[in-house]
Amino acid sequence: MTIPQGPNRRWSLDFVSDTLADGRRFRILCVIDDFSRECLATVVDNSLSGERVVRELDAIAKWRGYPLMVVSDNGTELTSNAMLKWQQDRGVEWHYIAPGKPTDNAFIESFNGKFRSECLNAHWFLTFDDARLKMEEWRKDYNPVS
Repeated sequence: MTIPQGPNRRWSLDFVSDTLADGRRFRILCVIDDFSRECLATVVDNSLSGERVVRELDAIAKWRGYPLMVVSDNGTELTSNAMLKWQQDRGVEWHYIAPGKPTDNAFIESFNGKFRSECLNAHWFLTFDDARLKMEEWRKDYNPVS
């Protein structure tokens, strides 16, 4: 996949998982701009449905605008009716990578590795709110200053 020629042309997204200190698992939706490598969001919850992903993408678009394209795997949340309707209604092209080929989405996979080593592995998260706070602090530090 080629490097986009400007911001907001292509976003990549993916889910990662982690656990709270008490052992409860949670998921994180990570969204990045492939050109700037800016992390647009890290959304933490115990469950993230297609409807929730749609709401989060719309929230990002309120301050960022919609991308021309989104790249993701073909997980159930990302192929849901809510997601397909979102793509069509907003005119956003969606590129699903081949199953079992995470390297086809190298931008987000590279981000996930850095996020895992610098944030997730560096902290004990006591609650969902604690995880959200620490991840937001990390995200602000990670993003380049413009």
